[in-house]
Amino acid sequence: MILDIFAKIEFELKQPIDKHSKKLIASNIELFLDYCQRFYDRQFITRDSVNKGILEKFEALLHDYFLSEKPQTLGLPSVAYFADELHLSANYFGDLFKKVTGQSAKEYIQDKVIGEAKNKVFGNDKTVNEIAYELGFKYPQHFTRLFKQRVGYTPNEYRNLN
Repeated sequence: MILDIFAKIEFELKQPIDKHSKKLIASNIELFLDYCQRFYDRQFITRDSVNKGILEKFEALLHDYFLSEKPQTLGLPSVAYFADELHLSANYFGDLFKKVTGQSAKEYIQDKVIGEAKNKVFGNDKTVNEIAYELGFKYPQHFTRLFKQRVGYTPNEYRNLN
């Protein structure tokens, strides 16, 4: 199919240009791009077992990230970091994650950060600033804002509720 499309484009390019040439070339390029999108999307469906393995590795890497010193040295975990660890491009990993789970990888990572934050907020006597730095936030106010956005309470309010 792809070679046929290229042959049609090549044929049009070799012909004298008329009022239909540009439209036919553009239409064939559009058809080619539609097939590319189809093949790209299809790989997520046909590679279920491989994709599940990648997601399991991602989950393990994410879990280990918070058990290590990486939040303090590297900052908040990012989609790009995990994609690199899995030897994938960030865009491909994000697309794969979204197709399999229905949630973006960034949202999932933020949920994990908030889960860790909840445990730390009411699991010890550390200040909100200390917890923010432990989780990899550069600025505690960003931590407080994200926490309130996701949980509905500031970290201190959440600590007092529980």
